[in-house]
Amino acid sequence: MSASPAPRYDWTTLDEAARAGLLARPVQAVAQRTRDAVAGLLADVRARGDAALRDVTTRFDGVELASFAVSDEEFAAAQATVPTELRDAMREAAGRIEAFHKAGMAQPYAVETAPGVVCERVIRPIPRVGLYVPAGTAPLPSTALMLGVPARLAGCREVVLCTPPRKDGTADPAVLVAAQMTGVRRVFKLGGAQAIAAMAFGTDSVPKCDKLFGPGNSFVTEAKQQVAQRGAAAIDMPAGPSEVLVIADAGADAAFVAADLLSQAEHGPDSQVVLLSDDDALIARVQDELATQLAALDRADIARQALAASRLIKVAKLDEAFAISNRYAPEHLILALREPRAWLERVEAAGSVFLGDYTPEALGDYCSGTNHVLPTAGAARAYSGVSVASFQNFVSVQSASRAGIAAIGACALTLARAEGLDAHAHAVALRLSGVAA
Repeated sequence: MSASPAPRYDWTTLDEAARAGLLARPVQAVAQRTRDAVAGLLADVRARGDAALRDVTTRFDGVELASFAVSDEEFAAAQATVPTELRDAMREAAGRIEAFHKAGMAQPYAVETAPGVVCERVIRPIPRVGLYVPAGTAPLPSTALMLGVPARLAGCREVVLCTPPRKDGTADPAVLVAAQMTGVRRVFKLGGAQAIAAMAFGTDSVPKCDKLFGPGNSFVTEAKQQVAQRGAAAIDMPAGPSEVLVIADAGADAAFVAADLLSQAEHGPDSQVVLLSDDDALIARVQDELATQLAALDRADIARQALAASRLIKVAKLDEAFAISNRYAPEHLILALREPRAWLERVEAAGSVFLGDYTPEALGDYCSGTNHVLPTAGAARAYSGVSVASFQNFVSVQSASRAGIAAIGACALTLARAEGLDAHAHAVALRLSGVAA
């Protein structure tokens, strides 16, 4: 058997510095270089608009485009190109995605907090949203479904989608068909940080969007964070290079575990996969399976690069594995355990959890119904995956009658005076005097 492509470690033998290094994402090593490159690109697109987009697209995508917008003819050609089997699978997946997301939609509500005082929360769709669908090393029509379905359910007035052009200047046909399935009609052939810049700042061709969504590589993620920091557009979350963490016990199927690790490693060289197990024999079997299965993959070179920065970690007990997982806060967490649901309450931070041997992460990527646009790089400690609520604004509303301000005005006066805000107090006192008169 050939040597395992993923290194193995024993958590109990490592000091704190080594443990921190073990859980560091590979993109962190080039973060400053990425930040500088993205900042320069954003400035260029903001200053020169479409001209900069054309230059950057030629440089990075190797194609010169007269127009970024996908035409009606291109949509029609895509419909004719995509096989019926794939179209049916996307339609089936879209149905489950809609069912799951519709069930979780928030509802407006109102409550009388005091006699004559009514507080409400109303829900409004974000008017214009921008969706990013990657196609760097592989086109992802599934992402068009994951973003387009909740945007439609939310009722967004305008939805813009950007996806990288192919070498022949066209967009991936499956992505276009998926976009149309969700009602998206405005698609632009733009990829990378330049697509984020276009949707955040707006150009002559691409409209400025209020909020941006979608996963991408470290450059796309950095671009999203920078435009958000500048106030140019809101973003869904940090959703960068893919990652999975598997917690497996002695009874786990090593072939299943290895396949799940490889399914994330093949996304890109900057992806990361982690296995935590309390069983030496299981880890050894997974190492063997990784070498065997890797040899049969079309994207073996990409997966091999990712595995070099990945970890197979022996822990003393499963309790320790969950503590490490919560610290790492993975995008995807697979519990390859004999009683996975019994352990679910131990999960504090993860983008999406997959229970048991027959729930591969790939189901969530495509068609179980949950969303695959998830927080990465530890952001799952504070962020959640995309939902319908991600495409909505929640606005609080309050109304007070004469009886209402009489009932709670004194409370407001006391608090305002305690904070030394006389104008606040005066605004309430005037009304109380009017009610008393």
